Amino acid sequence: MSTQHSRAAARLLVAPSVVLLFLWMIVPLAMTVWFSFLRFNLLMPGTREWIGLLNYRFFLTDPAFFAAVANTLAIVLGVLAITIVGGILLALLLDQPFFGQGAVRLLMIAPFFVMPTVSALVWKNMFMNPVNGLFAWLQKSVGMAPHDWLAATPLLAVIVIVAWQWLPFSTLILLTALQSLDEEQREAAELDGAGALARFRYIVLPHLSRAITVVILIQTIFLLSVFAEILVTTNGGPGTDSTNLAYLVYAQALLQFDVGGASAGGIVAVVLANIVAFFLMRMIGRTLEG
Repeated sequence: MSTQHSRAAARLLVAPSVVLLFLWMIVPLAMTVWFSFLRFNLLMPGTREWIGLLNYRFFLTDPAFFAAVANTLAIVLGVLAITIVGGILLALLLDQPFFGQGAVRLLMIAPFFVMPTVSALVWKNMFMNPVNGLFAWLQKSVGMAPHDWLAATPLLAVIVIVAWQWLPFSTLILLTALQSLDEEQREAAELDGAGALARFRYIVLPHLSRAITVVILIQTIFLLSVFAEILVTTNGGPGTDSTNLAYLVYAQALLQFDVGGASAGGIVAVVLANIVAFFLMRMIGRTLEG
């Protein structure tokens, strides 16, 4: 069989899967786009009126939209800052030989496999509860008044919970990159009199730049749609203090029953996420080529 026939046979075998995947993606997207142009509220069954771009105008001019965008960016930047800095420090620590290193590395990845809903419940009830939580007990033990994380600083509480989940991922990627660093470079720098800080700045950090870029890309794509942690802990409140775009779309669809407005919000969120992903892909492409 010729190479051309082999390729044709391969395409024929893959085609059903590609068609199913395409339909799986395009049908919900097409329905969402269609609903976004309608006045479609579940409290008014049978009323589906074409209103054009009115849903988009209402969504984009809603004061909650700007708060949601700001909170979404705050969550992304806050979690990235914690996971990258913490991931580098933990990777440097785990790269050192010590007793039980394998067990510690195994425990490090445990938070990444905990369901977001479960981890949010654990943090809400066992750590951040202002009456019975661990943090409240620690503050009381030193004579301080307990801090109500979910009421006073809800967005910070969400950032801490999400960062705890993503820290193992960042640590593993950075640890893998760190272990590929040529040990002879470190030894040569040490023999030349370079201190630990200088070796980290001029050898380790440049070597980790590509891994850091990959972590930023992958985490940003997922962090733009954080939802379960907000739903379980703060419900987007108080007010809109912890509402991000994903929760705002949920609130319009399932709390206000406004399918048309929620569909418009979903399309806006998808467009914004794709814009961010586009620039991140260009950034990671330049980094990998450098």
